[in-house]
Amino acid sequence: MTSHKFGTREEWLAARLELLDAEKELTRRSDELAERRQELPWVRIGKEYRFGTDQGPASLADLFQGRSQLLIYHFMFGPDYTAGCPSCSAIADGFNGSVVHLASHDVTLYAVSRAPLAKLQAYKRRMGWSFPWASSFGSDFNYDFQAAVTKEAVAVGSRRVQLPRDGPAAAGRR
Repeated sequence: MTSHKFGTREEWLAARLELLDAEKELTRRSDELAERRQELPWVRIGKEYRFGTDQGPASLADLFQGRSQLLIYHFMFGPDYTAGCPSCSAIADGFNGSVVHLASHDVTLYAVSRAPLAKLQAYKRRMGWSFPWASSFGSDFNYDFQAAVTKEAVAVGSRRVQLPRDGPAAAGRR
């Protein structure tokens, strides 16, 4: 067991109040970032993205499922992964309950990952999830929305993706 500092109740209370102030500041900062995210400009999507879903091939428009809003969670699960990202998996554990509430507000939730659909479906079964999850395997979708980067970009320390005109196959991402 690790050693840990012991103190008085007064020392604990002072440290706890200091921590509470830091937590409140973090919450305010998180709220500010959420507001900035909501203020991002809308852009017309000119590409015809295709996804693999439990219902078969789908377009981006199909993912809306007739609702006016689509909330996409970019779940880190690449084509060569053996399982989903542990942090993404912990977050996704709450999606099943969220889907119904979001739908009542005219929002469809979809997780999207770069792994092939069969891999996603197997992991989804293993985890006991029922939320919608689409595969963007072989498309530029995650790259175009800065939710994935190429190995070349990582090698040069860039977070931005410069895609060749020929799409993902030309960038060696299949």
